[in-house]
Amino acid sequence: MRHKKVPKRKIMPDFKYQNPRISKFINYVMKSGKKSIAERIVYKALDLVAEKTKARPMDIFEKAFANVLPDIVVKARRIGGANYQIPVPAEENRKMILAFRWLVEAAREKKGKEMAQKLADEIIAASKNEGSAIQKKQALRKLAEANKAFAYFARFVK
Repeated sequence: MRHKKVPKRKIMPDFKYQNPRISKFINYVMKSGKKSIAERIVYKALDLVAEKTKARPMDIFEKAFANVLPDIVVKARRIGGANYQIPVPAEENRKMILAFRWLVEAAREKKGKEMAQKLADEIIAASKNEGSAIQKKQALRKLAEANKAFAYFARFVK
């Protein structure tokens, strides 16, 4: 390596719930640098979650987030002219990235409602181990299971 490692920025907690994970989630919802709109969407979604479930929205969000976190990922590796999908344990940062991405993508795929409503529905579904984000996690797990014969090559993956 020629350059020094770039230090990891510390994410400041959001102003309403004082939670850095919510702040990071707002950044994933954000499009084209419009952070105030993303904040409005996330806060409205959490308010809708509280309204529908009659529970604390942070508890539901944390439960949904924990349910969506993948425990294993697959990495493509070219060995002997063939590409293998090698299952490897997921790193903490990668788990969080995938969980947020799956929640936001699942909400965006739905049609007909405003984003806050779709996001609230997806968070509630994920907290019950249902919904599109959970399906993506299960698909990844199935792919890793199908390719566990190649786990031997995991020592070659960086």
